[in-house]
Amino acid sequence: MFYSGDDGFLAGTIPFLTEAIVTEQPALVVVSEARIALLRAGIGAPAEHIFFADMATVGRNPARIIPAWREFLDAHASDGRAVRGIGEPIWATRTPAELVECQRHEALLNVAFDASTPWWLMCPYDVDALAPTVVDEAIRSHPYIREATGETMLSTVFRAEEMSSTHRSAPLSEPTRCLESFTFRAGQLALVRALAESRASQFGLSERQLDDLVLAVHEIAANSVRHGGGQGEFRLWRDGRSLVAEISDRGTIDDPLAGRRQPGASSERGRGLWIANQVCDLVQIRTYPTGSVVRLFVSLDPV
Repeated sequence: MFYSGDDGFLAGTIPFLTEAIVTEQPALVVVSEARIALLRAGIGAPAEHIFFADMATVGRNPARIIPAWREFLDAHASDGRAVRGIGEPIWATRTPAELVECQRHEALLNVAFDASTPWWLMCPYDVDALAPTVVDEAIRSHPYIREATGETMLSTVFRAEEMSSTHRSAPLSEPTRCLESFTFRAGQLALVRALAESRASQFGLSERQLDDLVLAVHEIAANSVRHGGGQGEFRLWRDGRSLVAEISDRGTIDDPLAGRRQPGASSERGRGLWIANQVCDLVQIRTYPTGSVVRLFVSLDPV
């Protein structure tokens, strides 16, 4: 849904939620706190089946949004009941890396849920605040487009088969300067953890952030040993207000939803990427003909 400013946002979302209220369909709204306040005031009377969550919390790492939708559907649509959602993960102050992963998330929504699932998901885009290139990408990743006028149409450039490609996201740029670079093999995971902790501790991370980063580095490095040819390369650098740890290897990650599906208790695969997404502020996953790259971001801004 394309809209302009607060009035346009309310004009597009209030009727959508009003229909949910009238039909008693559960709806989850995941937008900014400011937008939540506008919607609560616009709806007026308390709505028993309308739930709200702050996207800055749920979608700080965009890879956590699909699991949140899955949890909502499991709780409210398991009996075939129709449900609704509104999710706005993209806003003007997202960093370039976050924006790319948000766009990847929007594309993967088409893959994550079966077309027969009885739910409607509205994805608002503020055309006044976002760059035209962001709007263009939204048209490519969404099958239906609702203009600010309220008219809904099919996207002429949406290609369902492209949404599941693990190669679809933009290539990753090279860092200007690495603080650490180390090729590791089986039996050297403790050294990788020690290097990550030693370097990261210089940047004033909290104890929890440091523990989380070391845990994520260990999990991804262990994946390299198990599934990436028995070895990998660890690098670490600063990127603006984030500390970035990267693990690359010769393996491939073929599942476009890797890290976005919670693995079962008995599953031996997928746990590392899932854990990394739960403890890091951003995770970038890329597969190339030469192998795979996983980047782990931890914010250096005070929480």
